[in-house]
Amino acid sequence: MSTVADITSALSQLDIQGLLEVEGRLHSLQREKSTGVIFDDDYGVWTMEDQASAAAEAFAVLDADEA
Repeated sequence: MSTVADITSALSQLDIQGLLEVEGRLHSLQREKSTGVIFDDDYGVWTMEDQASAAAEAFAVLDADEA
C-alpha cells in the first residue's frame, strides 16, 4: 500500500477494532511528527485541521443565521 487511495480502500474493509488500532497509530505518528498538534492529552489529539474544521462549522451556522 503506497498511496492514500490504497489505504482508504483498505480501511473500509476493517472492523471496528482494526479502525481503532489504525486511529491509535495515526495519533502516535502525529505526536512523533508534532506537526500541527494543538492539544495532545488523554482524550486524544486535536490538530490545526480539527480546529479549522470546527471554526468553519461555527461560521456556517452564523452565516445561515444572517441570511
